[in-house]
Amino acid sequence: MRNHNDEFWTWIQDHLNENPAELSLKFRGKTPWFEDAIMQVQCRRKTKKKLEKELTNPQFYFPSTLSAEQCTGDQLASFHASLINTGDTVLDLTCGLGIDTLHFAEIAKSVTAIEQNPELCEALEHNASVLGFSNITVVNADCIEFLANTDEIYDVAFIDPARRGAEGERVYGLHDCSPDVITMLPSIRKHCRRLIIKASPMLDITQVIRDLPLTRSVYATGNDTECKEIVTVVDFEQNDSAEPTIHALSSSSDFAFTKSDEAAANASFSEPHGTGFLYEPNPEIMKTAPFKLLSQIFKLDKIGSNTHLYWSKNRIEGFPGNVFRIARILDYSSGNIKRFAREFPSIMVTARNFGLTADQLRKKLKVKDGGDLRLFAVSSINDKKIMIVAEEE
Repeated sequence: MRNHNDEFWTWIQDHLNENPAELSLKFRGKTPWFEDAIMQVQCRRKTKKKLEKELTNPQFYFPSTLSAEQCTGDQLASFHASLINTGDTVLDLTCGLGIDTLHFAEIAKSVTAIEQNPELCEALEHNASVLGFSNITVVNADCIEFLANTDEIYDVAFIDPARRGAEGERVYGLHDCSPDVITMLPSIRKHCRRLIIKASPMLDITQVIRDLPLTRSVYATGNDTECKEIVTVVDFEQNDSAEPTIHALSSSSDFAFTKSDEAAANASFSEPHGTGFLYEPNPEIMKTAPFKLLSQIFKLDKIGSNTHLYWSKNRIEGFPGNVFRIARILDYSSGNIKRFAREFPSIMVTARNFGLTADQLRKKLKVKDGGDLRLFAVSSINDKKIMIVAEEE
């Protein structure tokens, strides 16, 4: 990156709230650093919510718009950093823009950050300096070659392999990502006591545990609308027989269990009737699938064996997901289909294990999407199709 003067950084702050396209027309050719400054405005606008912590410093630098689009956000980076111990030595094998590196550095004794792209390396060195970190060492290298040539031992390695194939297509399996973490395991184990892997939310957790036999913990993390990532913690020093703990981790809950816990649990089943409450698991629960445990722990009835919704007569607190008050329960019959739009002209539609998609059902019922009510079209016990009209608590 260029050694920009104060005028460059001041200009960026002065024009943060302006349209980059209009700035481009207005300032093109007036200063030698204009294109870089425009890019900084673009990147700051793109990452305003994602990187609130870093952007408090007016000299935080982005080497490309792609680096802004692909970087980890503060919330997830903070979670990754929570998995290391105070005073650890950390090896970030695929640091990219370095947001995870910066968060590790707040806790770790030292962080060695490996990156193949020299522009990203320069940017991280600059950003670490302006943010006041003196415990980060940036190495411009391929991480496989670095491991082959180093004699250092680290407490923790962190890796976030790229999820694009040779033709730019999306890939999800650990073997298919770059670098191939599974193939790298022997060399990582030689130099690190623990390994944290950030991976696609599309991964099958059972397969992850099978591929990584020394897994200690698996985390499905995200928010109220989607599972964002699967994070696996591998402990090379643990007992081989230890069963990993699976965490369905959201902003409001951490539901932790083992596969054995779920296998031994007993769920109860019934079709909802009358008034009561409906429970919809959050995306992290849906990913990790402790469906029998939810019924057993919260004393809820599961609506169907393959319908992962629950209900109770009285409200149960602490459920990891959304809770709705049941307003109506209707059979999925021709009469109810014909009358439905007259009573509920606008309603949000969800179809679970129903045989129709939400869009198909919405068209069949002739309703608009919206309003305060939600329709859950489900198959209950004995595969009976019912429609539950509910309102979020």
